[in-house]
Amino acid sequence: MERQEALVQAAYELLAERGFEGLRTRDVAGKVGVNIATLHYYYPTKEKLIRGVVGYAMGRFRSTLQPADSPGEQLRAHFAGIRRLARNEPELFIVMGELAMRGRRDRTIAAIVRDVDGAWQKTLAALLRRAAKEGAIANAAKADDLAALIVATLKGLFILPAEGHDAKEVDRQLRALERLIA
Repeated sequence: MERQEALVQAAYELLAERGFEGLRTRDVAGKVGVNIATLHYYYPTKEKLIRGVVGYAMGRFRSTLQPADSPGEQLRAHFAGIRRLARNEPELFIVMGELAMRGRRDRTIAAIVRDVDGAWQKTLAALLRRAAKEGAIANAAKADDLAALIVATLKGLFILPAEGHDAKEVDRQLRALERLIA
């Protein structure tokens, strides 16, 4: 398991540094200190390795959905957590942006991104419905629309050029989105 995690971490780092076109499985294996056959043992295809990278990245985002005393507090903590990730882990936004852009040209990557977006949107919609029930947001009927807006906004932030990954700008945009929802 440690070796699999190390391979995913190496692929994640290389994807952030070089972009999708610069991601080479030989380089991933070399960064971990294993041969290419070992990498292919754990990840027989580049698609499976990318799924591992996406799983790792989404785990970082899921870390912002910690239980709270109320759905409204959990929603606020989620936004604060995403802002913290933008500040402390800008490579996360770069990696997700790379995958979103590649998905426009690659059906396999598009399917991975679509699955992740769908699951994330469903989770957010459920949280928004609970927050609306307690009065933390205005309208539960629009939870699916709000979830789609949140995911779309974040995807837009992901694909900003490198200089657009300024944590202050991400923070400003996420705060504006949070104000619209509350």
